[in-house]
Amino acid sequence: MGKVLVLNASYEPLNITSWRRAVVLLLKGKAEQLEYKGRQIYSDFPLPTVIRLRYYVRVPYKEIPLTRRNVLERDRHICQYCKAKGDQLTIDHVIPRSRGGGDTWENLVGACVRCNVRKGNRTPKEANMTLLTQPRRPYSSLHFEIIKHTKGNSNQEWKKYVIGI
Repeated sequence: MGKVLVLNASYEPLNITSWRRAVVLLLKGKAEQLEYKGRQIYSDFPLPTVIRLRYYVRVPYKEIPLTRRNVLERDRHICQYCKAKGDQLTIDHVIPRSRGGGDTWENLVGACVRCNVRKGNRTPKEANMTLLTQPRRPYSSLHFEIIKHTKGNSNQEWKKYVIGI
């Protein structure tokens, strides 16, 4: 049937769950329904796509490791200079390492080989190349899951509850 985005009482995304688990939370009064599509479970009970817990749940912060795979996931496997998609992307340092640019979330982007070679040992401004988006640290690992589930036309109603997708 589908997945459901679960929000904390503060409206921050907590996780993605099955529609069955979401319905149980709704029936037990532990959550409220915020969004739903046209589907219905019963004649008067629409199938939820976003629910919010009635009570705040404290979740410990978990650092997302800076890896090639995670940088490409953050950038949705799209070259940040020319919008090319694919699995053959490289990692580019926005500020080159030779100029003091480090391995940080804010300095690494996915780039196709052609753009990476074209940019070379220059900054994007010097190479007259603009970035699609300013690179930044992802908010949580849930961010990657939400990106996967909002591809195409599915779960578009999730976007208003998640920053940066």
